[in-house]
Amino acid sequence: MGEGRSAKIFEIHWSRLVNNPHVLSCPANIMQEGELLIAGVGTLGCTWAKASHSHVSEWVDLALIDADNLSMDGVRNANCLLLGDTPTEVGCAGMPQLAEARMRSLQPITSHFLERAELVLVLTGLGGGSGSGAAIEFARQASQHGCMVIAVAGMPFEAQSERQKIAEKALMRLNAASDVCVELSLDRMALQARERGVDWQQGSAWVEELCEGLMRTLAKVGLINLDLMDLRAIVSKTGGSTLLVAEGHCDEADELYRRARSSPLAALSVDGARGCLLQVEGGPHMTLKQVEGVADAFTQGLSSDAQVIIGARVSPELGDRMRVVAVVSGLPKD
Repeated sequence: MGEGRSAKIFEIHWSRLVNNPHVLSCPANIMQEGELLIAGVGTLGCTWAKASHSHVSEWVDLALIDADNLSMDGVRNANCLLLGDTPTEVGCAGMPQLAEARMRSLQPITSHFLERAELVLVLTGLGGGSGSGAAIEFARQASQHGCMVIAVAGMPFEAQSERQKIAEKALMRLNAASDVCVELSLDRMALQARERGVDWQQGSAWVEELCEGLMRTLAKVGLINLDLMDLRAIVSKTGGSTLLVAEGHCDEADELYRRARSSPLAALSVDGARGCLLQVEGGPHMTLKQVEGVADAFTQGLSSDAQVIIGARVSPELGDRMRVVAVVSGLPKD
């Protein structure tokens, strides 16, 4: 996987090689065991969840918790839970303890779909009531049911000092209730949205790409297979964790990594990480050399004894482009 990287533990799971051994190609089959769930909590989380689920609705379930009328508009076949009597715009805004208590009272209901889930992806915005209260309780309930929990939490704008205080406390609790907790900067997300000329709440392309890439990684079989056991092996590493996602030309591995690092993630170094699950998805002519190039770019700063598990899948619609999703864990503590 590149000169000077022999000490790193690379695990590659090979399945079917066809014709040219340097070209990856195989049909995708939906995973038969376990169920995947995207859960949005609060207005922002539900907006993200609904948009993300639209890309993977054939094999992923959806839950919307404390959504307002706009978030639930047009939603079908979703588990919709209200923390109040009506789906108002206010909900449990500014009252995390109330939202957490109401979420706890709904545990008999959530048990019906959590007991079937194997991985739960929680999307929320912190700093208000629902995200800073209900999201933490829902993540806790999912963990109690044996689910792997990955949380993506949007942090308030820097100008919102009071919400920042609430969010910082909530982030620590959400991190404790999750296997992976990804911190997003709404300031960076809004800046990137303005550059694209879209509304930052509706233009959450990075969140959608992240969700789609992660769910495709786990729900479908590729030439180099990854599954939930691989993900559990990586997220079990002691220390912090995060997710990276990027899409670009298949011959520009370094540019793919640069794009991943310029995402709306809060500033976080991955240097010294001890685990990485890497999923590479490319067009029908993607080669093993290109996969290796991406692996080198995305693991160059990891610990010399890091465990790296690589998966690859062919998606004809990508053409000469490549999509990369990386789960990085075992980040050194400050």
